[in-house]
Amino acid sequence: MKKEFYVICDNIRSLENIGSIFRTADALGVSKIFLCGISGKPPHHKISKTALGAEKIIPFEYCRQIGRLIDNLKKDKIQIIALEQDKKAIDYKKLKPKFPCALILGNEVRGVSQKILQKSDKIIFLPMKGKKESLNVSVAFGVAGYEIINNISK
Repeated sequence: MKKEFYVICDNIRSLENIGSIFRTADALGVSKIFLCGISGKPPHHKISKTALGAEKIIPFEYCRQIGRLIDNLKKDKIQIIALEQDKKAIDYKKLKPKFPCALILGNEVRGVSQKILQKSDKIIFLPMKGKKESLNVSVAFGVAGYEIINNISK
């Protein structure tokens, strides 16, 4: 049985990152991508360049206000998980997701806002071993996304 897994892009400014997120979402079997705020949306040649056609396969929806979207998803009993460095965050490997769930990916510079983190059911982070405090948003999605879908079969 396929369990629903959604991705929420919150103000992702790079169209190439959006394309990469679509491509990874296809690999993960994501049910739908929600593009919020300033996040670009297909069709766009910069998205297509990195998505390699995945933007034509994965359903997506544009939602101007992420807060309203989260409220609606919660009404549908969808667990909201934010991927962000935060004092309340848990290591992504310790997450026990409840399906259906949605993973929020934040802006490349500012991340996920405190207001949205407060609306989230869980906050997860990827431990960093080097000097940089984060990965590229699309790479971080790949790491966290694979961990989440691995929980589907457990």
